Amino acid sequence: MPDGGGLLDPDGAVQRLAAWKGRINQLAADTKAMSDRLQEVRVMLADINGLTEVTIDSTGALVDLRLGQRIHRVAPDVVARTIMDTIRAARRQLADRTQEIIADTVGTESAAARAVAERVGQQLRDADPPAAGSDDRYGRW
Repeated sequence: MPDGGGLLDPDGAVQRLAAWKGRINQLAADTKAMSDRLQEVRVMLADINGLTEVTIDSTGALVDLRLGQRIHRVAPDVVARTIMDTIRAARRQLADRTQEIIADTVGTESAAARAVAERVGQQLRDADPPAAGSDDRYGRW
């Protein structure tokens, strides 16, 4: 007498295992795609005054800094503050882009994906708190 897919139904068990393996394989492929895309991300951002242009890598580390000719017309502390503010703004953009990549590749339904997205977002957004006296904007001065 057939068991109707119960515990002692070998064909049903094989089908459930095959489906589970398929889901695991898809998750592994999606996770690899996410990792590859995250490692390739770079953000380049210039401040609106044309003083600086920064490029950060996928970890939020500064990999390039370009200074415009206008830096000669402003005080050094303004240049320094603009650089730091622009780096912070680039990191926020990177955090947003990271969230998009995670959602596009592994989705947001799993607790693991949500945890990774939250951790990366916090790391990038909180990586460099505003300096004393800075209003954390990279707007016009």
